[in-house]
Amino acid sequence: RFQACVYFASVFQAMSCGIHYLASVFMAVTPNFVCGIPGNVSSVLFYNSSESSIEDIWTLWTSTENYIVVQLENGEIWELNQCSRSKREVSLDLAYEYKGNKSKFSCSDGFLYDDTKWKSTVVTQWDLVCDREWLAKLIQPTFMLGVLIGAVIFGDIADRLGRQRVIWFTSAGQFVFGIAVAFTFDYYSFVIVRFLLAMVSSGYLVVAFVYVTEFVGIKARTWASMHVHAFFAVGIMVVALVGYLVRTWWVYQIFLSIATLPFVLCCWMLPETPLWLLSEGRYEDAQKVINIMARWNKVSTPCKVSELCSVQQDDLVRTGDNDTSSTKKHNILDLFCNWHIARRTITVWLIWFTGSLGYYVFSLSSVSLGGNEYLNLFLIGAVELPCYIIACIGMDKLGRRNTLIPFLILSALICVLIMFLPQDFNVLIILANMAGKFSIGVAFGLIYLYTAELYPTIVRSLAVGSGSMMCRVGSVVAPFCVYLRSVWIFMPLLLVGIMALLSGILTIMLPETLGKPLTNTLVEATEIGRNKKSCSGKTPAHSGAALEKIEMFGQEAVSTEK
Repeated sequence: RFQACVYFASVFQAMSCGIHYLASVFMAVTPNFVCGIPGNVSSVLFYNSSESSIEDIWTLWTSTENYIVVQLENGEIWELNQCSRSKREVSLDLAYEYKGNKSKFSCSDGFLYDDTKWKSTVVTQWDLVCDREWLAKLIQPTFMLGVLIGAVIFGDIADRLGRQRVIWFTSAGQFVFGIAVAFTFDYYSFVIVRFLLAMVSSGYLVVAFVYVTEFVGIKARTWASMHVHAFFAVGIMVVALVGYLVRTWWVYQIFLSIATLPFVLCCWMLPETPLWLLSEGRYEDAQKVINIMARWNKVSTPCKVSELCSVQQDDLVRTGDNDTSSTKKHNILDLFCNWHIARRTITVWLIWFTGSLGYYVFSLSSVSLGGNEYLNLFLIGAVELPCYIIACIGMDKLGRRNTLIPFLILSALICVLIMFLPQDFNVLIILANMAGKFSIGVAFGLIYLYTAELYPTIVRSLAVGSGSMMCRVGSVVAPFCVYLRSVWIFMPLLLVGIMALLSGILTIMLPETLGKPLTNTLVEATEIGRNKKSCSGKTPAHSGAALEKIEMFGQEAVSTEK
């Protein structure tokens, strides 16, 4: 009961991470626009359609190559393009086609935007179009850069100061910075506050993975850690719903930020994890938390820290002579100590990068698929919920590698399939993109645990941490990959498909870890899959009571996002 309450309270806030990660898909959208008008308009002409105002023309607008002809009250006739405007030298009659002389001017009077869908976005607020368009395209990459830095900083702080304090700070930070974004006064303050928001959002997600992993028992750990992703996906669905209901960007941002306010108000009630308290030598505080857990769970004889410490001390004495390598300081070069480990590291890094790249390319591109962009994003988020269930079942029944390979290759094949679908078949395209997000989501969720099992104890955290860094690099690259649609509409899918196919092929060379004990040395890790006897080492026998305590509070709690 206690672990369930802590788990659902913690992962509820993970929704806010999904919310802020994908908020820009509607907040930074660029509507149709043309140059501003240097006077009052008397009539508007668009091809054969004549209207009294430009607002009536937007429903007919089909291409960025279009232009609008307007006649001012003083008789002047202007052609309005997206990034320039031209004044006709001869203003005899109002006609769309004109072969005479024209004087070209810049858009010194600002721009006119189509507000039929979005009343206001950050693009229309600060005119992030034409020669300032690159500023709009930097909004999501700079956010993802903050995600990368936040994961590194707060992961380290959580090890030093504890998980509880970081959860408090990052939860409050998400709310404060989320509200602050709505009240920024210019583009640069907007980007800076969003960068800080990205850091605390990423920091929360990293520490939440560690936090729930250290509280949840071994039997439920795989499912519990995997379904933190599911709450992230619910956050994406919330973005679609709020985007549909609210069309002004700063109001939209406020509603998104207050979505998880209940957790901010009660997060101070969450306790520190006993595992971290034990690692810091705070045995009395750890005992207090254990006693609270025992009362909630109605356990009459709670675990005694003194007994647990004596069991662990016995283990250290028993294995101390054979584990001198664990006292050595290890660095990133240990992940390339020999050809087998180096090949494994390169493959794992590529899978992390590809999973993140594909995840965000499918998510960010969903609003450009045609049809209802709000429904598209909602479905892209909803399809993740069953994919993590499939991933858990596949990992337990088929194995880690045997689940990862087909879904990576399947995502590559789906990318190719989408390229051959007729562009006017919107429903098929949306379904294919959902299938692509599903398959890449299975691979993306699976790689966390698989990485932890592929490496020995002495470099396990280093391996997962470096993989997580490659994941962040993929998330930074993803927005730029999506922008390549302007070069060729299928360019993002082509890149994701190539990376997924390459990752799937290289994964064949990785060993299967299902049912095998975690390794402790690089020699043992190298032998996984090569010599079954060397990987089937037996764990020392313990008394039943001591084993239960070690399973509950032991050091095998793998922090999947650290």
